[in-house]
Order: sequence, then structure tokens, then C-alpha cells
Amino acid sequence: MLKRLLAPALFLLAGCAMAAPRESSPNVQLHGQRFSVEFAIDDASRERGLMMRTELASDHSMLFVFPDSYPRSFWMKNTLIPLDILFFDADRKLVSMQLNALPCKADPCAIYPSDQPARYVLELAAGTAGRIGARAGDELKIEGATGAVH
Repeated sequence: MLKRLLAPALFLLAGCAMAAPRESSPNVQLHGQRFSVEFAIDDASRERGLMMRTELASDHSMLFVFPDSYPRSFWMKNTLIPLDILFFDADRKLVSMQLNALPCKADPCAIYPSDQPARYVLELAAGTAGRIGARAGDELKIEGATGAVH
């Protein structure tokens, strides 16, 4: 008798588990293209950035988030791969790009500044911004683990 009562309950629980939405990893969207993203949101992670990495997949990115909007400057010290550095204002609109920023292993390293104040900075593999047709005014959409787009 107990076996007959438990079987339907287990079947229902299994169905609910299968129907539950999966947690997705964070993404950003730019000019219709989606990239998985790592966040650099504190001083230590922003300083480290993509240093010492030997590759960055074409569908991967790093998003630097700052608490305020100021002109930003990035350098490539100990960064081993060329990058596109895209600067976004507080409304997540693309305001400046530094394309194909080159690796630098020793001082002095080139500095890659924004043309305008930026609150968000997105790093992509070099050539990606051109490949997707990114241009000034494009909106950066940030999709968190719950699937909400901001």
C-alpha cells in the first residue's frame, strides 16, 4: 500500500525537478552578441584583470564595474593577450573604444584611455569589437545568473 502511494509522489517530484529552470552563468550582450562574463567589481579584481592569462575565448569577456563615472585608463602590464577595451557610461552606452591593445611584459607600458567618463569597461579578445560591428552608442546589457537583463 505504501509503495502505491509513494510512486505517484516520486513521479511528481521528479517532474518538478526536471521542469525547474536552470541557473545560467552571467552574460553580457553587445550589438546582438552574447558573451559569458567575469566581473571585476573590487579594487583587487580590477587590478588583476586578465593578467597572466594565455587565452581568452572569443565568446568570453571581463566586465570592470566602477562605483562612479570618470575618464578611465587601462594598461596591459602582465597581460599576455591582445584585447579590445570598450568603455561605457553610467547608462551602459558605448562611449569609447581602444582596439587591439597590445600585451606588455615590461615597463613602460602603453596606456589606453577612454575619450569620455566611463563606469563600465568591457574587455574582449582583440578583433571582437570589429567583428560584431560595435559602435558608439551601443548599449551593453548585463544578464545575471537569474536571467534578468539590465
